[in-house]
Amino acid sequence: MLTKADAAARYGVLGWPVGHSRSPAMMRAAGLQRYQRLPVAPAVFADTVRALHGAGFRGANVTIPHKESALALATTASDAAREIGAANTLTFGEGGEIAAENTDAPGLIAALADRPLRSALVLGAGGSARAAVWALARAGADVSIWNRTPRRAADLGARVVARAISADVLVNCTSVGLDRSSTPFKDLPLDADGLTEYATVVDLVYKAGGTTLTSEASTRGIDTVDGLEILVRQGALSFTIWTGDAAPLDSMRTAAREFGPEAGCSPNRSH
Repeated sequence: MLTKADAAARYGVLGWPVGHSRSPAMMRAAGLQRYQRLPVAPAVFADTVRALHGAGFRGANVTIPHKESALALATTASDAAREIGAANTLTFGEGGEIAAENTDAPGLIAALADRPLRSALVLGAGGSARAAVWALARAGADVSIWNRTPRRAADLGARVVARAISADVLVNCTSVGLDRSSTPFKDLPLDADGLTEYATVVDLVYKAGGTTLTSEASTRGIDTVDGLEILVRQGALSFTIWTGDAAPLDSMRTAAREFGPEAGCSPNRSH
């Protein structure tokens, strides 16, 4: 059960910009009533984070462009944060310690619960793709990765492919689909009918009404997971890290989906 101390402590989401974030609505619905947006420019990020504990903050989520800097500031870091090279959840100790965690990776796996994960194709080679590859590989999937510039994908720890291949799961870590153009697939290695090669299509982009990718997949009867569900799962893991309690997923999901209006959010802008 959420304690009075948990509810009274301050929490926030650090980003630049951060006005788009649904995390305050989501975390307040979970009971963290003093959760707020913290717009912080890169030049003052380190000083701001070091001052948060003194200002009454127990924890903070981190979104772009600060995830790598958050890891660099940490006193301690989880294996996931170190190996991915980024942190999206910080916890502040009484002595000024800063513990770093990455809930992007386990949030993806939680959103894919009970689905086959024998193989996966990841599209893109940015920070969100790195977390996705790390998570899927450790869940036992045979992971392939495609990127328009293959050499950018070479160090992500997966087999680089020149074209789309069939798999249990397709994970889009590009921003394709955020803009609902008539030709969204021109920047991807497959067309809409090619989505039938996957049992589940995941789009880390979230957008009211769904992205082009999830809409086309749903039209073809394919199971989909959108970026908002992954956001909820990431936030739920942060909530548990800070409070020790299981997160109220239904309340968080409703609050996140009702927040708006908003055009959408790219895959690297978690939280």
